[in-house]
Amino acid sequence: MHKSGLEHSLLDLIDLRASQINGCAYCVDMHTKDARARGESEQRLYAVSVWRDTPFFTDRERAALAWTEAVTEVSKDHVPDEVYEMARKHFSEKELVDLTMAIVAINGWNRLNVAFRREAGSYQPAAQRPASSSSGKAGTASA
Repeated sequence: MHKSGLEHSLLDLIDLRASQINGCAYCVDMHTKDARARGESEQRLYAVSVWRDTPFFTDRERAALAWTEAVTEVSKDHVPDEVYEMARKHFSEKELVDLTMAIVAINGWNRLNVAFRREAGSYQPAAQRPASSSSGKAGTASA
């Protein structure tokens, strides 16, 4: 998904938010470390779980975080119309499909890592990866 054209920083935020919702400690650890390695601020990382109540995120990031929550928790309220409308305002059709696929992917990785009890703390980010490189997720249970 990191080759989708969506900003790395945006994908980092949605990976972190979905992992928080799903209770995947390994993934929260991994994605905060990767985001920091790519230059994300501590302040924004700490605030992801309370993004609605902080001024640290752009309207596009807010739309992505709302979309992430709605898709991740689809069994609760499906995806509310207002969340869909907000997402469509900030993302093209292709971008929204790519964003949704990234959310589906991280939800799958969360479920695998939670189910197989992957322990948090051992992950170390590779040297800072260029924005165009692969996330390294394929074929490993390291999300």
